[in-house]
Amino acid sequence: MLTQAGCQARRARLWQALPDAIEWVLVTDPRHVHYFANFWIPPYNFSDKERAWLLLERDGQTTLLGDNFSLKSTSVGDPFVDSVINKTWYDHRHAVKNRDHVLFDALKVAVERVDVSHCFLEAESTSLLASELLNGAQSTARCSTDVDSVEMTLGTLIRRLRRQKEPDELALLDKCMKATEAGHRRAREVIAAGISEFDIFAAVHQAVLEAAQRPVVIYGDFRANSPETPKQGGLPTKHVLREGELFVLDYSVVMDGYRSDFTNTYAVGNPSDAQRKLFSLCAAGLETGERALRAGITAKEAWQAASKPLMEGGYPNGIPHHAGHGIGLGHPEDPILVRDNDDILLENDVVTLEPGSYIEGIGGVRVEHNFRITATGCERMSHHEIRL
Repeated sequence: MLTQAGCQARRARLWQALPDAIEWVLVTDPRHVHYFANFWIPPYNFSDKERAWLLLERDGQTTLLGDNFSLKSTSVGDPFVDSVINKTWYDHRHAVKNRDHVLFDALKVAVERVDVSHCFLEAESTSLLASELLNGAQSTARCSTDVDSVEMTLGTLIRRLRRQKEPDELALLDKCMKATEAGHRRAREVIAAGISEFDIFAAVHQAVLEAAQRPVVIYGDFRANSPETPKQGGLPTKHVLREGELFVLDYSVVMDGYRSDFTNTYAVGNPSDAQRKLFSLCAAGLETGERALRAGITAKEAWQAASKPLMEGGYPNGIPHHAGHGIGLGHPEDPILVRDNDDILLENDVVTLEPGSYIEGIGGVRVEHNFRITATGCERMSHHEIRL
């Protein structure tokens, strides 16, 4: 779970980026309420897709707004807030009203004691009814980040802040990584001709749950490919694996909204010489990309480094998709490591590197690790075996 110290550090970074004229902000994206206050309704909860909102004041006061069922649905412990405005939606006696309107009732109570003209609201996720209640609030402001100072929305600013992870976020990501590693170990044990993609998915899922010791969400690519159909992706099917195919296991484990994302390609039976060569080029791209990663390089420089072995090995276009991307509360997040992106990598970005190539007559290969960017290089966060 996120920590009180981590939430306080993220709030401090937010206020440092905001102009002095803003005295309070309304955070309405559920991911960002979690980011600043450790309040998260998991997707396997009966209140899934419901919301709470967060009012942050410059003097440090924090208030969580919601209905009585949503506010008790968090899976991550008590939220780190000073007060809660809890409006009753269901009391086991009366009919329920529109649940969103109950949230508006909580907001009405909150805004009675603040000056709306000094409010900065998260326009991307704030409903029209709430915006009308906050008539006069700012939807954009000139904000300062480590990169620049520009006019932006609150949602854009928070997404930029999300790139640089605090220690509690890194610890949660590490738990996701360890569970994902367990799934890859299990996959290596079960992948063989005669087993279905869905059976592999089920075995991986069980290994993840045993490692995590808690409910989690997993998603990603659980698909076999062949020399005839080298690019396959998505959720598993009933397809039964055959000798000569390759199985790309590229998946994420999600805990409290944060996620891992790493990959290996597994041969079904004995791989061909061409498949071995393609795998070795992608694995070499992972190594050259890792050596290049550090704060201060551009996203396109990372793509070029990871593509170099493929380019020199007979595939002049290099990696046909991104060489990696940021991960955290979203997938993908900035920075996106592609050939024409000048975004600068920042210290404590958490990114993937995933060289891949998909060649008719050979098959499709992709390998991937996750890294924390440091001032002088990177720290590998995933530790599964990269082997065909």
